[in-house]
Amino acid sequence: MAKRGNSIIRGIEVSQIITLLNNAYADEWLAYYQYFIEAKVIKGLMKDAVIAELTLHAADELRHATMVCDRIVQLGGTPLLSPQEWYTHTNCGYDAPKDFDVVGILNDAIKGEQCAISTYSSIADLVKDKDIVTYDMVSQILADEVEHEEDLQSLHDDIAEFIESLKGSLK
Repeated sequence: MAKRGNSIIRGIEVSQIITLLNNAYADEWLAYYQYFIEAKVIKGLMKDAVIAELTLHAADELRHATMVCDRIVQLGGTPLLSPQEWYTHTNCGYDAPKDFDVVGILNDAIKGEQCAISTYSSIADLVKDKDIVTYDMVSQILADEVEHEEDLQSLHDDIAEFIESLKGSLK
């Protein structure tokens, strides 16, 4: 554990930060797997565009997990060591895909991003002016999650609009 680096943390227990980060760590691994598996099973209209987006997002979630893990270790904590722990520590949960349709997959992914945005927003609020290193990391991840939600929502809206226009032309 960094002595001087952690001595600048003020007004919050390091153990509390580690707990919050471990929960976020669990979320990142579950999000990674969700995007990975959804990209494999997805079916339907514009699936190739959605597969490309899910694959990019999966890589980002894995990068986020690495960043969070590194910060946990830097703070003197231990990251969750077993995938079984992810389910008991997650903020956002994991919903295995049931409907492989593009719209259903996108709805699940958007829901996950919205939860991640809420999670990282609350961590940022808690550590702001108390732990600048964690705050900076969380802010970077939060920016990615906001971008992910926008990307997924745009795809969803484009597909929904196309489906509606098809329905209109069939009348």
